[in-house]
Amino acid sequence: MKAAVVTDKGVQYTDAPKPAPKGNEILIKVKAASLNRADLAVASGHAHGRIGGPGTIVGLECAGEVEAVGPDVKDFKPGDRVMSSAAGGFAEYALTDAGRAHKIPANNMSYEQAACMPVAVQTMHNALVGAGRLKKGETVLIQGASSGVGLLGMQIAKLMGASVVLGSSTNDARRARLGEFGCDVAIDTRDPKWPDKVKEATGGKGVDLIVDQVSGGVMNQNMEAAAILGRIVNVGRLGGMKGEFNFDLHALKRIDYIGVTFRTRSAEEVRDIVQAARKDLWTAIEEGKLSLPIDKTFPLSEAAAALAHMKANAHFGKIVLVV
Repeated sequence: MKAAVVTDKGVQYTDAPKPAPKGNEILIKVKAASLNRADLAVASGHAHGRIGGPGTIVGLECAGEVEAVGPDVKDFKPGDRVMSSAAGGFAEYALTDAGRAHKIPANNMSYEQAACMPVAVQTMHNALVGAGRLKKGETVLIQGASSGVGLLGMQIAKLMGASVVLGSSTNDARRARLGEFGCDVAIDTRDPKWPDKVKEATGGKGVDLIVDQVSGGVMNQNMEAAAILGRIVNVGRLGGMKGEFNFDLHALKRIDYIGVTFRTRSAEEVRDIVQAARKDLWTAIEEGKLSLPIDKTFPLSEAAAALAHMKANAHFGKIVLVV
């Protein structure tokens, strides 16, 4: 099969062994795959959890048809249209645990649209509802809201009953579009007084739940913007892996600061997260109430160009590879 493979000369479209499913795995004949920020690190030769290094097939999510199933698979059969988080998704065939996969709704959702959903759905539902313990009527801030995951996060927050949803972006054009995806108040974190705008939008209380994809330099301001007994869920580190931390402010506000990643989760934990997301969100997905914009599509053979487009940070929504 053909795949986008990490080499010492960068990501190249080349031959790779076609995998075979075993146990609870399904083999997907990929029709489309979408890019995530972590793909840039893998493409550069770095590790991302259990994957990485020369010979790695890039990609974390895809959509297509089930080609074959392992002997323990009960819920899928060859020919099913599926979308799934799947390591090595930038290929003609990808292998994944059946517990990560969803059947594509029979509502004319395209493979390109379906490929955009799995990582965002499981990441943001877990961040908001699982780790974040969102309750109906609470307020939410999504840091890094113009990313695909962030755009879906705002929609999920609204669907799950958040009273006010705030989203941040440092790009003027992207920030102006956040309202299309459930954002009530858009924040520019380049403004040092942005926590005051959050407090103003929450009646002076501060925000109940922050899902932070930025980290780095916004940590202390997050705590300033948070309510007493607020929660901050660390999902991503687009703004840096390290930053100052005001321990006294953390204690004063009695904030729960929660770190999450899928890299250290077991297969059983991921299956539970996927099932919980499906229970809460699947009707809305089937009805088209949750969706993501596609910024640009590339053929699989141009995966390196697609990654360069993401690295340039000029996109809004998802970048998709078509097989």
